[in-house]
Amino acid sequence: MKTFILAAAIGALAASSVLAHDTEQETGLRARLAVKIAEMAVAACAVDGYNVSAAVTDRSGALLALIRYEKADPRTINASAQKALISASLHSPTSAMVENLIGSAHEAAFTDISGYFVSGGVPIKAGEETIGALGVAGAPNGGLDEDCAYVAIEEVKSVLK
Repeated sequence: MKTFILAAAIGALAASSVLAHDTEQETGLRARLAVKIAEMAVAACAVDGYNVSAAVTDRSGALLALIRYEKADPRTINASAQKALISASLHSPTSAMVENLIGSAHEAAFTDISGYFVSGGVPIKAGEETIGALGVAGAPNGGLDEDCAYVAIEEVKSVLK
């Protein structure tokens, strides 16, 4: 019986080393960095006098961090999280989606979604790989939200590998 257990254990170890070679190592976004990115986005907007919320998600769109400037409208919490979720899902800025919708037959269908489909969501990339997304909401327009997001991501670009 001991021999069987030992043989099974050795077999399991051998199989795990073979399987390890068949898997890719995935780059991920850690919560500590997500908080830092959200804080930087809020700070970037605050410098220009904008009271915003910033949300960071992982690659799947799951929320990792959310910071709301104390004077930001409470609705910016959900809007920033939705922008990040959409950007993570599309692997592209939400502004690109807005540009594609303008003038299309689908434009009217997205006019009453409380700002979820406006600019302000940008992917966070390590090289070409999307590892998360940042959504900012509360500046006077989505383009300004997006500017704050890019400032924050630029600040941490050196650690995104």
